[in-house]
Amino acid sequence: MRAFIFPGQGSQAVGMGVALAGASRAARDVFDEVDEALGQSLFRLMRDGPEEELKLTENAQPAIMAHSIAVLRTLGVQLIDAAHFVAGHSLGEYSALCAAGSFDLATTAKLLKLRGQAMQQAVPVGEGAMAALLGADLALAQKIAEAAAQGQVCTVANDNDPSQVVISGHKAAIDRAIELAKGMGAKRALPLPVSAPFHCPLMQPAAEAMRDALGYVVVESPAVPVFANVTAQAETDPDAIRNQLVEQVTGMVRWRESVANMFDAGVNEFVEIGGKVLGGMVKRIVPDAQVMSVVTIEDVEAAAKEIA
Repeated sequence: MRAFIFPGQGSQAVGMGVALAGASRAARDVFDEVDEALGQSLFRLMRDGPEEELKLTENAQPAIMAHSIAVLRTLGVQLIDAAHFVAGHSLGEYSALCAAGSFDLATTAKLLKLRGQAMQQAVPVGEGAMAALLGADLALAQKIAEAAAQGQVCTVANDNDPSQVVISGHKAAIDRAIELAKGMGAKRALPLPVSAPFHCPLMQPAAEAMRDALGYVVVESPAVPVFANVTAQAETDPDAIRNQLVEQVTGMVRWRESVANMFDAGVNEFVEIGGKVLGGMVKRIVPDAQVMSVVTIEDVEAAAKEIA
């Protein structure tokens, strides 16, 4: 069995999608449609930068999604024939839902633009932070976060794999966690270059904004089940998907559990669409799984032979 998985924030880079657009009409159509939906030249920003503008959450989120869908459409497979499940990391869950037909491309782009703006505005710059705890599992990360909180928000944001967990919250609490981490058993603690503390209770204003926005859009049943970040379980019900996307803004990304549960469900091949980050996590979670990353036109051509 096969799952298609879609990357989250951090996968953006100036030049992304340019060679793909040059080689694929399908990719160009995706980028054109997203530009039109957003009323901005997002693809020009992806192509030319500046990097600082592309990294802004409101630009990075729709750009990463557009790139993933461009790769998928260039691959030219029918999802229902090519994959048994889909999943995405954080914003990648929207890419997965777009791929599975729950949202059309224009709606997905608009939702992610709004999501990025709402997340950025939820917490004033400098008040929140995130850090990666390396060599720490979920239980240890939770202990470190609890010890560092001291009345502030400091919680696990991403349970990525058995050796990497990300924490999020007030900057002072995250700074304390970084100081405490090594003494409590983590190998390293690294502050992350993000502009807001994602996936923690400080994002509640953004969750409310997404609740409002998602209330106005049609959510179709996905062509294949989507493993949700907040439950690590397969979902096909449109109302449940809508609610889970709201919960996801403040909730923990249960990526390790999602991958393990897909593997337990029979998935032995994971295909990362539009990035090269999740594949490494998958191998650390389920070493026996096969992993393929599809980013370039050469990757697409190779994957088409495997997946056909």
